[in-house]
Amino acid sequence: MFVEQSAAAHGITNARFLQQHILFLLHHRCKTIRHLAQIHGHITANGFTSKSFVLVKLLALYTSFNNFPGAHQLFDQMDNPSTSVWNQILRGYSIGGNLRKSFELFNHMGRSLARPDGHTYNFVINGCAKGGLFREGEQVHGRVMKSSFCSDIYVMTSLVDFYVKSGGEDGVAKAKLVFDEMPDRNVVTWNSLLLGFFRCGDVDGARRIFEEMPVRNVVSWTTMIAGCAQKGRCKESLSLFRSMQKEDIEFDQVTLVAVLSACAELGDLNLGKYIHSYIFESFAYRRKPILISLKNSLIHMYASCGEIEAAFGIFKRMEQRTIVSWTSMITGFAKHGYGDEALSVFRWMETVEKESNIRPDKVTFLGLLCACTHSGYVNEGRHYFRSMTVDWGIEPTIEHYGCMVDLLSRAGLLDEAHELVKSMPMKPNDVVWGALLSGCRIYKSVELASDVAHWLTEELEPQRAAGYFVLLSNVYAAAKKWEDVVAVRRKMLDIKTKKPPGLSWIQIEGSIYEFMAGDRSHENARMIYDVLDEITKEARCQRYVPCFTDAFVGILD
Repeated sequence: MFVEQSAAAHGITNARFLQQHILFLLHHRCKTIRHLAQIHGHITANGFTSKSFVLVKLLALYTSFNNFPGAHQLFDQMDNPSTSVWNQILRGYSIGGNLRKSFELFNHMGRSLARPDGHTYNFVINGCAKGGLFREGEQVHGRVMKSSFCSDIYVMTSLVDFYVKSGGEDGVAKAKLVFDEMPDRNVVTWNSLLLGFFRCGDVDGARRIFEEMPVRNVVSWTTMIAGCAQKGRCKESLSLFRSMQKEDIEFDQVTLVAVLSACAELGDLNLGKYIHSYIFESFAYRRKPILISLKNSLIHMYASCGEIEAAFGIFKRMEQRTIVSWTSMITGFAKHGYGDEALSVFRWMETVEKESNIRPDKVTFLGLLCACTHSGYVNEGRHYFRSMTVDWGIEPTIEHYGCMVDLLSRAGLLDEAHELVKSMPMKPNDVVWGALLSGCRIYKSVELASDVAHWLTEELEPQRAAGYFVLLSNVYAAAKKWEDVVAVRRKMLDIKTKKPPGLSWIQIEGSIYEFMAGDRSHENARMIYDVLDEITKEARCQRYVPCFTDAFVGILD
């Protein structure tokens, strides 16, 4: 037997030393559930079941091995479990994911002789936050306010975090009430509230909280940088990163993931390359482990900035890959028109799927269909669209249908595209109809475009319909149906809709410049338009014939 052999080897017979030896085994040598069962048997045989610290370790091991029946059986055999024992069983169920059971045990504890302490409340509140048990969490909040822990900074911080994560639309307001009532706060309290403002979409409110913070740590800065990037305020995100550098705050890999996301969105290749070199010098060169998510972010950044070879270089050198890694590479190739390469990466993924337990998800197939669309691979697109359901059990979403409609429409298979739209299990949205309408423009299918126009008029909000009305007018213009073009224009005026101007940006010497169609606000606008004129003249010399039909409605303005 495991325990007898170990005890005999050390010549242990005295009860006190045997107890210490069993504790040593529990802490350092218990590697399997079989070892645990043997040690548990000797604890019972030697009368150590009344020792609370022994029982706490036993419970911890049972739950770590996911043997909750064994843990609960042990717990039920105790006459009057101590607070430490209650805390361990509550913690075990919470970590194991059975959060409702943890809350039920907390209620049972209220009817026992043991009194909850700060750890008890933290375990239960965090469990309610993790499991979305809002009503139950409110009950715990009530118990806290009646106890001596209503001024405990850790318990109250857990309550702030609970309301942020589980309170729904009113959660941040309730979190703020708890926050305001706290006599003392730490940086974790502030960070929880900061996250809450981002979760409810109040970026300006989050910025105010950030400015008010007496102390900020790397989590505070990362939350701000990531929050701004996710809410589309990428310039602000990168500005915060530069401020973080000026204040000499040491950033971690999670921070860099957020910054790379903003770089990808803005096309800031220079900063992205700087971060890549920083990662190499700070982590790879010193043989420190690099998060897979950080490598994935590098792939996404390079692919978004047009450096697809650099992205693929990182991908090939990865020792471990997640589905995000594969999907990022497939999508990167797809967006650059490298359909063969995208499909090749997917086939590579299929060969390693069994040994690495990697399975494609909805986003992976979206990247595949996008690759087929950009490369005109109709048969391959049909195959993968069918394979989603048949081979992988993934139900297509409206985005997948939109890709297929776009693929078929670009290929001139308008009737098949239209039939697919009519067979969709969900209501088609403007993207789906827009893809079909684009096909009508390419192949001058006025009749089908008129059917789509009816949907535009009846279903879509005026501001969202503007671009599609312009597309419809271009279909009519290509077919030289000028009366219909005018009718569409009048319809746009009647419903007071106007297509927003196109927006693009370019990075020069580290600065990002934005331009809108017809924009003359830049200080060097005259010089810019002079260069554009020269490019236009050069294009004409090369016998390039521009297509002006797509600008027809703009001319009417």
